[in-house]
Amino acid sequence: MSLNRSSSAGGKTVDLEKDDASSGVRAAQANVDATSTDVSASENRRILRKIDLHIMPLMCAVYLIQFLDKTSLSYAAIMGLREDNNLSLSEFSLLSSIFYIGYLVGQWPTNWLLQRLPLAKYTAANIIVWGVVLACTAVTTDFKGLMVVRFFLGLFESCVSPSFALVTSMWYLKKEQGSRTGIWFAQNAVANALGSFLAYGLAKHDLAGDFTIPGWQILFILLGGLTVVLGLAVLFFLPDTVRSARFLSHEDRLVAVRRIKSNQTGVGSKVHKWYQVKEALRDPLTWLYCLYALAVNVFNGAITSFFSILIKALGFNGLDSLLLSAPGGAVLFIGVISLMYLGDRFKKRLLFGIVGLSIGLLGVLLIWLLPTSVQVGRLIGYYLSLVATVGFIVILSLISSNVSGSSKKTTTSAMFFIAYAVGNLIGPQTFRAQDAPRYGPALATFTGVIAFGIVDLALIWFLNVRENRRRDALALESEGKGASGQQQQGQDADELDLTDRENLAFRYVC
Repeated sequence: MSLNRSSSAGGKTVDLEKDDASSGVRAAQANVDATSTDVSASENRRILRKIDLHIMPLMCAVYLIQFLDKTSLSYAAIMGLREDNNLSLSEFSLLSSIFYIGYLVGQWPTNWLLQRLPLAKYTAANIIVWGVVLACTAVTTDFKGLMVVRFFLGLFESCVSPSFALVTSMWYLKKEQGSRTGIWFAQNAVANALGSFLAYGLAKHDLAGDFTIPGWQILFILLGGLTVVLGLAVLFFLPDTVRSARFLSHEDRLVAVRRIKSNQTGVGSKVHKWYQVKEALRDPLTWLYCLYALAVNVFNGAITSFFSILIKALGFNGLDSLLLSAPGGAVLFIGVISLMYLGDRFKKRLLFGIVGLSIGLLGVLLIWLLPTSVQVGRLIGYYLSLVATVGFIVILSLISSNVSGSSKKTTTSAMFFIAYAVGNLIGPQTFRAQDAPRYGPALATFTGVIAFGIVDLALIWFLNVRENRRRDALALESEGKGASGQQQQGQDADELDLTDRENLAFRYVC
């Protein structure tokens, strides 16, 4: 875990081989955890309240609509899309996967552009374009047309999670990032419930003959239009940087900048630094993040695309399966908000991620092992399985909190979301027509990948704790020598755009 070398950043040289840094355990920890020595508690609360009121609603609304847009295919499948486009189950699986091929293709370019272009404007442009693409789904008439729109939907949606991870690290303290990431990511759960009621209402009116066009076409036009409106809202109201925030006065912007300096994550540099890219590739934590994203999103990709079909396979009719997915959203929302809050409250983010994965594993086992006659028990298992999502949110928040250096952060983010896309790409292929209605091989796969996720989070936790203790020991030793290197690193981390390995005053969130 240690990285001992001399590195030059911003014209200054930081000697990482020196053990004579001087902040000490108390000073180093204060560097990481304190709000700011220059910001009073009352000022911090006031600024945080303004940030929450102006930044979080936009992020929540966009993340809600992106999940609705992504999963609209699953609702449409129950509303007649498969029949009207003559789709087999294998073709439907490919439609689910092609979205993540587009997502995969878009990841590296979008992370590269996020570092160089105005963050909010670039994100808004992508949102507007994917809204138009989604609306175009309504005019498709065959498998080829659907493949094209799903690919471009994934391509343009690929920006939103990396963008929001950067926004979170830009505006919030480390101790606030886990709960805030949980809040905007939990909109997936709200979208799950809202989408279920929306699709149910459209499907019911469609069956009654109240529409002149199929209900699934209305669904895509409606969601596409809402997405474009939200993209315009992001364009006009989301600031590109803290210093350009119009909802803050000049003095408040200065306070907001001072407030986040203690993060020491240095995400403001527009200069691409190849040594930081190499460091990201050599960092074992990067690969543990990626392995997690690859494995556990096999489960996510399958459940996201096939949840209505899975519920129908439990023994419920097509229309009821749309409505019965709604409680799953409520369970997921409660699980995400509570576990991410507790993770920040007790400073044990990874522990509560493991708790979420364990609940999800229990849910998958209930679906898999209970007799098919126990419909309610297997349905409850489906609801519980969704809580496994908490583990992914924990990793996403750790990339915000624990990866420092602008080029290292964007590289790690790109690799993470590439792995995410590959996992989601594989997931839909685990559902095979010959395995219906039990889908035993798919459920066995889900059990394995969630169990792997638990081990992965535990290993990340172990490595972070060990590295923090090593740095604490160096700080204690240097405190006795009266040296000042570690304190200077902590003070200059933001200006020098130091990585988490270069800055020995940095402490990893666990």
